[in-house]
Amino acid sequence: MASYRQMRLIGAFFVLSLVFCFSLVFAEAGKGAADPARASRPDGQHDFDFEIGTWKTHVERRVHPLSGSNEWASYDGTSVARKVWDGRANLLELEADGPAGHLELLSLRLYNPQSHQWSLNVASSRGGTLGVPTIGEFKNGRGEFIDQETFNDRFILVRFVISPMGPDTYRFEQAFSDDGGKTWEMNWIATDVRVKGQG
Repeated sequence: MASYRQMRLIGAFFVLSLVFCFSLVFAEAGKGAADPARASRPDGQHDFDFEIGTWKTHVERRVHPLSGSNEWASYDGTSVARKVWDGRANLLELEADGPAGHLELLSLRLYNPQSHQWSLNVASSRGGTLGVPTIGEFKNGRGEFIDQETFNDRFILVRFVISPMGPDTYRFEQAFSDDGGKTWEMNWIATDVRVKGQG
């Protein structure tokens, strides 16, 4: 059985541990308010509002990325974007066909109000699981998102860019880099044109 002194030491250790944990929690909670750079970032929770609705999409996909091949496959179809959580998230469904086959993709975009950034999470009907999210934000109407993942047993960087081409036309580009971002190879280009009266 523990002595009175041992019980006091255990109690003191427990109290100090609680104080330490609470100080960490409050310090972390106060970081957002104390960080002027973070506080000055614009609220981007409606960055994807432009995309809500139905779009005709034309996709060009590099068949064998990072292999030296320049073979591309073309697809035409439809993209439909739906608002979730009043714009703080959205769900995009893309379905397209071409000589190389049928594409079905799902993209779940989630907004982080602390970092003012978006994560783009994509799944194919062939795989049935979400891939590594690209993370980023919009600046002056242009969105840029980056991640690191494995491709052909090598770590690569992935960059996804969304650019306006007009009030009802947007371009979506994906590129890979296997040299740490020194050079990029485009492997996905989608041009979306809004279906009139659908958003």
